[in-house]
Amino acid sequence: MTTNATRMNRREALLAAAGTLAAPAILSALPSVAEAGAPMQGASYPTHYRFKLGKFEITTVRDGAIQLDGPHPIFGQNVTQEEVAKLAEENFLSGSRMEISFTPVIVNTGNEVIMFDSGNGDGRRPNAGQLASVLAKAGFTADQIDVVVLTHFHPDHIGGLMEGGQPLFPNARYVTGAAEYDFWSPPEMAEGKLARVGKLVQSNVVPFAEKMTFLKPGEDVVTGVQAVNSFGHTPGHMAYHFESEGRRLLAWADTTNHYVASLQRPDWHVRFDMDKEAAAASRKKVLDMVAAERIPATGYHMPFPAVGYVEKHGSGYRWIPASYQLNL
Repeated sequence: MTTNATRMNRREALLAAAGTLAAPAILSALPSVAEAGAPMQGASYPTHYRFKLGKFEITTVRDGAIQLDGPHPIFGQNVTQEEVAKLAEENFLSGSRMEISFTPVIVNTGNEVIMFDSGNGDGRRPNAGQLASVLAKAGFTADQIDVVVLTHFHPDHIGGLMEGGQPLFPNARYVTGAAEYDFWSPPEMAEGKLARVGKLVQSNVVPFAEKMTFLKPGEDVVTGVQAVNSFGHTPGHMAYHFESEGRRLLAWADTTNHYVASLQRPDWHVRFDMDKEAAAASRKKVLDMVAAERIPATGYHMPFPAVGYVEKHGSGYRWIPASYQLNL
C-alpha cells in the first residue's frame, strides 16, 4: 500500500536527484571569482571637529595617529603587564596593541586665532605630522594664526613649529610656561640623556624667544583663556581653561595620555611622565575638577575628535566622548 509518507519520500528523493544533476550546470554559469564594483580604498579619518563655546569657536585638528605595542609598559609601569592587559580587554581594547593620536586645538576668540601646540611636524613619524596639510581642510591658513601656545616641549607638541627650516606660523606670537622654558632652553639641555628633546627645543622653540610670553599658572593668554598648573608630565606642563559667556572647556594637553589607562587608573605610572608621582597628582586634581564641575574637556591624546566628559568611576574616572551636547 502506498501511503502519503511514501509518496513524500519519493518526491523528496526525485527533487534531491534533480538538484544534484542541475548543480554543476548552475555553478558553471556563475563567475569563478566574485569582485566588487569598486576597489578597496583604505581607512578614512575626519580631519577636524568644530563647535561653539559662547563667543569662541573651538576646532580640534587631527595631526595623525600611530599604532604600536602596548598599553604596557608605556602605561602601568608600576604594575604587571597582565593587569594592564586585563583593564584594556575589559574596555574592548587589545591587551597587546594600541593607538596614540595627536590633536592640536585652535581657538578663535573673534579677536585672535590661537593654536595650542603644533603637532609632530612633517616627516617626524609615520602616519602623523599632518597639521600643516590639514589646516586648509579645517578652514585656516598658517598665516592666520595669531598666537601659538605651547603646553610643553615634548617633540609631538613642538615638532610642527618649523617646516622646511621656516616658521610654519609666520605672523604668530608665542606663549608658554615660564617653568617649562626655563627647564628646557639652556644650551646644555641639548646634550646628555634629554638631548633628543633639548636639541629640538634649540631649533624649534628658542628662535622664537623674543616673540614669546612666559606664563605662570593662573595667568591669561588672552581674556577667557587661562593657564592651569599641571606639572609632572614635564617640569612646566600646563593645561588651559577656556570660558566665554559662561560656557567652559578644559584643554588638558598631556595630563592624561590614554583614555582608559590614565583615567581609570590615574595612579599608574606612564613612561612619558618625567615626574611620575607629580603627574599622577596632577591627573587626579584635573580629573576631579572636570568631573565635579561637569565641564567638557579636550585632551591631546584622547581618541579623535578628542572632546568629551569625565565621570567618577570607582577609584578612578571614565571618559565619555561628546555626542551632540556641544552642538546645542
